[in-house]
Amino acid sequence: MNIDWKVAPKNARWWAVDANGEAHWFCEPDIAAFTDFWFSEPIDAPSFGFDGDWRASLTERPSRFGLVR
Repeated sequence: MNIDWKVAPKNARWWAVDANGEAHWFCEPDIAAFTDFWFSEPIDAPSFGFDGDWRASLTERPSRFGLVR
């Protein structure tokens, strides 16, 4: 399976499928100022033909130099 990172949001760092079979982009979390918590909203993504176990779908975006960050 090949994830087309060219269609991902600019700040997307991960792609994954959830237990319902829906694919999402995940971005770096936003950290709320003066708090101890962070949040990140998933963004709908194409499935890229993924048909495996959703628990093995998490894929990190490669760096622009070909290495994972």
